[in-house]
Amino acid sequence: MDIRRRPPKPPVHPNNRYLDNRTDDDLINPKASDALPLPLYLTNAVFFTLFFSVAYYLLHRWRDKIRYNTPLHVVTITELGAIVALIASFIYLLGFFGIDFVQSFISRSDSDSPDSDRDFLVDDHRLVTCPPNPPPPSIVVSKSEPPLPEEDEEIVKSVLDGVVPSYSLESRLGDCKRAASIRREALQRLTGRSIEGLPLDGFDYDSILGQCCEMPVGYIQIPVGIAGPLLLDGYEYSVPMATTEGCLVASTNRGCKAMYVSGGATSTVLKDGMTRAPVVRFASARRASELKFFLESPENFETLAVVFNRSSRFARLQSVMCTLAGKNAYVRFSCSTGDAMGMNMVSKGVQNVLEFLTEDFPDMDVIGISGNFCSDKKPAAVNWIEGRGKSVVCEAVIRGETVNKVLKTSVASLVELNMLKNLTGSAIAGSLGGFNAHASNIVSAVFLATGQDPAQNVESSQCITMMEAINDGKDIHISVTMPSIEVGTVGGGTQLASQSACLNLLGVKGASKESPGMNSRRLATIVAGAVLAGELSLMSALAAGQLVKCHMKYNRSSRDISSGATTTTT
Repeated sequence: MDIRRRPPKPPVHPNNRYLDNRTDDDLINPKASDALPLPLYLTNAVFFTLFFSVAYYLLHRWRDKIRYNTPLHVVTITELGAIVALIASFIYLLGFFGIDFVQSFISRSDSDSPDSDRDFLVDDHRLVTCPPNPPPPSIVVSKSEPPLPEEDEEIVKSVLDGVVPSYSLESRLGDCKRAASIRREALQRLTGRSIEGLPLDGFDYDSILGQCCEMPVGYIQIPVGIAGPLLLDGYEYSVPMATTEGCLVASTNRGCKAMYVSGGATSTVLKDGMTRAPVVRFASARRASELKFFLESPENFETLAVVFNRSSRFARLQSVMCTLAGKNAYVRFSCSTGDAMGMNMVSKGVQNVLEFLTEDFPDMDVIGISGNFCSDKKPAAVNWIEGRGKSVVCEAVIRGETVNKVLKTSVASLVELNMLKNLTGSAIAGSLGGFNAHASNIVSAVFLATGQDPAQNVESSQCITMMEAINDGKDIHISVTMPSIEVGTVGGGTQLASQSACLNLLGVKGASKESPGMNSRRLATIVAGAVLAGELSLMSALAAGQLVKCHMKYNRSSRDISSGATTTTT
């Protein structure tokens, strides 16, 4: 193929800053196979065929000469060409498909040439059998990237030199999009790796400043599917699910269908209260117990509630529970938080109470405003028993005909599987709140789509799934009990455009104008209803032996993504 010397300034692709992902070694030191006029595998095939064909022809001709007493040194033009072809193909094959042989000449010419450090343009359409060696770590600047404005280029250099902290770009520039672009460029130069596939444009970076994410360089894309309609409490919902797991949306959708044709599901919010539990220390366990008696005394609750409720017009203290570990006291405050998830709200209320308590307990040492008795973003028995956020139970009765036709299984099989898998199996595993098939799948997908804190999927996915045959075994009653669904419809990621659109689709966007907390409670019931649908469908697939077949059909990509591996920018 042709190897041409590259012009000093190659044309730049207008839409792709990192179109060329080849390393400097690939451009400066072409491979030996680049000198071949054909792709390497075709060249090898030609020389293999030529060598054996010519060898057979010459042996056949020499046998005839011996048979007819013709001198062997007398050759025709055809035989002479065959001998030359035999020698040429032998030399090619001797050099391990010609690579080592040709490489020796190219390397020699490169070392002798005074312009050996110049770049080359190499057509990359051939099959390369041996990948190039990875380049040494270095700061590399993309040569296919359009130059930055001179002012931005200076800022990038300042960031790389450590003069300007990367985290301060937004405050210094006053332009969040420009700050993300400069930080992104500095990151690529510092690491020598492209993040071309991570989008930069099309996002409102002002909306996350000081609220959702620090030091952004782009945003990720997660597809959003719709399951439904979910018929819940007499209303129909189209449930948005952000996921990269094939089959998940389809399976949940099938569960929604089975519930819909059977009359839908009903839900109840049992409790609504966010918690925070600071840890404080005293000089003795007796003194710590005095605090416990003070906090849990009904006579003091009203005073504590007044102090706590100053933090917000929506925060309302519900209960205080204290437990001791030696001279350390763990105080679990629970309060309603309106339509917000409420972690910041309850934390401010707790801070007010701790400051108030120092008047009566000046020897109290506040170790931390969170002592893990809350318990946030960790599986904990206290959440499983006492609840945290919204405690919801959701149930439905599925007719036996629907179980057979839609879910492709039987009532008896579902009940037996649920008992042996979700109950007995989880107990054997020592599960804590994991008496279900895959509640976390649905919770995570809905959380991502609606702007919830994805880390709170840990406790929000605590769920026990119950199934019971009713009506003489003809129908099945299924329920999910979820004691700690932590959701909100205001604050955090709910105010981002995409997540806000998904909340609007469910009819729970923003704060409720009718009653504070109504939208967040409704969202919690939707999550429980979607989990109910997902449990019903997955358990049916397991009972019918269809799980592997479905995943092979919907959860396997036939696309070759090997070319999308992370490469060094040049």
